[in-house]
Amino acid sequence: MPELRLNLITREWVIITREMCKRIEDFIGAREKKRRPELLATCPFCPGNESKTPDESYRIRDEKGWKVRVVPNKFAVLSKEGERIRTNSGLKKIVNGVGIHEVIIETPFHNLTTATMPAEQLREVIQTYKDRFLEIYKDSRIEHVIIFKNNGYAAGTSIEHPHSQIVGTPITPLQIRRRTEEHMRFFDDTGECLLCKTIDDEIHDGARILFHTEHFVSFVPYAALSAFHIWIFPKRHSGSFADIRSEEMWDLALNLKSTMAKLYHGLENPDFNYVIRSGKPHNAGSEFIHWYISVVPRIVMASGFELGSGMYINPVVPEMSAEFLRNVKIPEYT
Repeated sequence: MPELRLNLITREWVIITREMCKRIEDFIGAREKKRRPELLATCPFCPGNESKTPDESYRIRDEKGWKVRVVPNKFAVLSKEGERIRTNSGLKKIVNGVGIHEVIIETPFHNLTTATMPAEQLREVIQTYKDRFLEIYKDSRIEHVIIFKNNGYAAGTSIEHPHSQIVGTPITPLQIRRRTEEHMRFFDDTGECLLCKTIDDEIHDGARILFHTEHFVSFVPYAALSAFHIWIFPKRHSGSFADIRSEEMWDLALNLKSTMAKLYHGLENPDFNYVIRSGKPHNAGSEFIHWYISVVPRIVMASGFELGSGMYINPVVPEMSAEFLRNVKIPEYT
């Protein structure tokens, strides 16, 4: 019989289809395999093509040249110019579409991805995330900042070169508000942080754990919203990614790289999204907010039932997803 599991962190129900559960093999081998060059002459993010992007807002470099670049998104979803003005006209609520939208070019090498990038380089990317996160929040028009990565066509990207994005919006999205309210309610009821409690429960259970490093734990959630959905939680309670420490950046680089390598080699480089879910910098000391990373491989399409009901269908039992990924062998060269 199928199970309905409630994801306490998102407050969404998930149907786990045990009898109709797909085999792991069903998710492997359907993607086209192709080799990408280290440099691509037509790629606007490759070295030598810097003039094809807007002027940089940030750079990390060494004696060989740039290692990470940040540029305004040429096709920004929000306008950097203008004032945040709210307008109410009866049932019509409008906020001027001002904000900040930047692209983080993660490496000069066109053919890398999170799983194959050197940990040292990934650590520089995480440092860039933090620096830009803090900088964008200095803009008084910005209410919420989101850091995310789209990798592959199914994840919504049009440029293959490894990159992430960061967007500062003039409002706090309703999904963020609702989750924050639920986490506050859990703290009021129990005196505990919901995510800290989840970490303790997952480590004690062990069935869904992927990596348990010094500062972070990665795992498939008990009520994973989709196949091979993964969360990476910092063990130290903190309400904001802005609060991440130097030693934690190194540990996160290793944990994120290892986690993504499991997907890369186990599912043959699936398209994916990841997002850093975080409170504002001044939320770092919050007792009930706890930042984390959500990784979503794009290997199953949403159905009309999911769109119509708001309930998810996961065709792979989370414990099976975790067991499969734990058993994936990662080549030493990664």
